[in-house]
Order: sequence, then C-alpha cells, then structure tokens
Amino acid sequence: MTAAPEDTGSQQIGPTPLAGIKVIEFTHMVMGPTVGHILAGLGAEVIRIEPLGGDRTRRLLGSGAGYFPMYNRGKRSICLDLKSAEGKAVARDLCASADVLVENFRPGALDRLGLSFDDLAAINPRLIYCSEKGFLPGPYEDRTALDEVAQMMGGLAYMTGPPGRPLRAGSSVVDVTGGMFGVIGILAALEERHRTGKGQKVVASLFETTVYLVGQHMAQFAVTGKAAAPMPARISAWAIYDVFETKDEPVFIGVVSDSLWEKFCALFQLDDLWADEAIRTNNERVLARDRILPQIRALLASMTRAEIVAKLEGTGLPFAPIGRPEDMFDDPQLASTRLPTIPLEMGGKRPGGSVALPQPGADAHAILQELGYPAQRIDELIGQGAVETA
Repeated sequence: MTAAPEDTGSQQIGPTPLAGIKVIEFTHMVMGPTVGHILAGLGAEVIRIEPLGGDRTRRLLGSGAGYFPMYNRGKRSICLDLKSAEGKAVARDLCASADVLVENFRPGALDRLGLSFDDLAAINPRLIYCSEKGFLPGPYEDRTALDEVAQMMGGLAYMTGPPGRPLRAGSSVVDVTGGMFGVIGILAALEERHRTGKGQKVVASLFETTVYLVGQHMAQFAVTGKAAAPMPARISAWAIYDVFETKDEPVFIGVVSDSLWEKFCALFQLDDLWADEAIRTNNERVLARDRILPQIRALLASMTRAEIVAKLEGTGLPFAPIGRPEDMFDDPQLASTRLPTIPLEMGGKRPGGSVALPQPGADAHAILQELGYPAQRIDELIGQGAVETA
C-alpha cells in the first residue's frame, strides 16, 4: 500500500496558473476550505485565518476526521483573535493586499467584525469576496444549512434512496460542488477584473447547488409530465446498466448502444439473445428487461469478477469493479496518490502545488513580516494574545 494519508509533507510539481494570486480564507468544515484547496492547487498563495487554538475542524472525529487533511493542504496558517481590535486590524491588513477572500460562516458573521464586502472593498477595490452560504438571497437566506440539509431539501436525498427512504449521497458532494462553483465564480471575477480593475462579491450556495444537480430530474418532469422515480427504482434508459453479482465481488456493466450490445453478446457467447431480432435496438431491450436480465445475471454469477473484467478490458464496454475509498490508495491509475489532488490535467501535467498540511499558526511570523510589521510589533501582538504562533 502507498503512504498513509497523514503523510502529507511531500511536494507535487505541476502547472501554477494562479501564481501571484493571494487568497485569504475565513473558513471551516468543507465547503469554504474546498475553494481554497482548489485555488492553492492551481498555484495561488492561500492564507487561512484560524481562531486561537486552530480551526475546530482539525479535531473532528468519525466521518469528520478527514475534512481538514483533505481540504487544507498547501495552505499557510495564522491564528488571530478576531474579538480583539488588534486581531481584526491584522485581518484587515491581510485583506487590504489580497486578491481573493473566501468565507463560509453564518450570514453576517464577518459583517459584525467589520470584515464585510463593503468594508473591505473600501480599502481594496480589487478584492474578490467569495461567500459560500447555505442559500442564495431569498426567503431562506438567513437559515443555517449543511450539506445534508441541502440534500434533503433539494431532492437529492429523495433521488438517492429507495422510494420512501431518502438517503444522503455517500460523500459531501454538495459541499464540494458548491466549493467548485465558488471557484468558477472567482475565476470569472478575476477575468472581469482584468477588464474593469474592480473586484466584486461572489456567492455560491448549498441549496441552489443541490437543485442544479437534480436539474436533470426536474427537466424530465417538465418534458414528460411524470415525476422521476428515485434512482434505485428508476426505469433505466438502457437495458443493461446495473450492478451484477459474481462469484466473489460485484461489478457494474453498462451496454449503452446497439453496437455494444452486439459486442457484449459475442464476448459472453449470448448467441440466443443476439439472434433475437426483436431486441436489436436499445428501446426494445429496455421493454424486454424482465426476460433479458435473469439470463445475464445467472451467467455473470457463474464467473469471478476478475474473469469478467478480463473479458471487458479494452472492449469499449463501460464497466467498473465496485471500489471502496480505501481501495483508491492502491489503484494503479492513482499510483502516486496519497490523498486526491485536483482532477485536472493542464498542458499535459497535473496541477497541485504543496501538499503539506499547515500547523495552527505556523506561518504567523512570516505572514506578519511580509505585511511589513516590525519585529517589535509582532512580539507585541503575540504577547497581547491577538496572534498565536505554533
């Protein structure tokens, strides 16, 4: 097995298209840190402003234990007491020279600290201020939302579970996707700033992100007049598009065209099914699923997963062994991966700068020196408790 995920000290060298962009983060949990993680992976300098003692996300247990190491690699850390005038002054100084600010606290939290968009735009008109929220402006905008709240409200949990049993997706998919939309907004705002010289406020949200994700099901209802069934009970668009049991481990197979149906039948010696001209087209096979699938399930159940994969490899037929997250450390496609980096290739290379995980306040001295603070002032701030070092 490759190195354990907590071994995060190595460097990854790749494209850095955002080199020279300075990002200040006031974030916690997943959605906000995702924005900074992507920007850092693209070469931006990302400075996390953490509370004294460090972000509490660092200490989560259970399913939250992976949040901090996954979404905060490659960043710098300074711990500030934002309840103190001195701590707030340091935060404002950092924002005064920044290109981007990212925050995902409750509505109004930064406003009450004098760190609203209007406050900071007055001292830094070029600042792009990205707020990651539960809801865009509207009747719900002051509500507190979480990934799971948005999945339940927006129809994703309904579509994921069996009928009558809503089930959240198996990762923080809305948090992460909402963070990605935040990045898209930031990049668009940076491009617009090239023309106008001015920054702007960008807002991304959990609820509207969820609704975007279920938009295909909304469109299905608009087109057909029939509500989409939850995915476990859906009528698939293809006859063979399912998880199949084998002698050992299950495998997913999709036969998504008529030419692949011919190939599938030949590979598995399904001569009788291919000979049936009544099911040569996909829609005819969908209507005949009840008589086609039992024969195919019985055949695949007599084989091992390795035997099936060996037949399908290189054929163009979509297939997938059913992987678990821990299996990804040994996946040959991800041979150099400890934890996932940005899933892009640019100019033939994978982006992803430093993967080092910052210790709380570890970069305080360097960050304050870069702001031009003299050594005596830095010592005063630390002595007053406005700044905490590692």
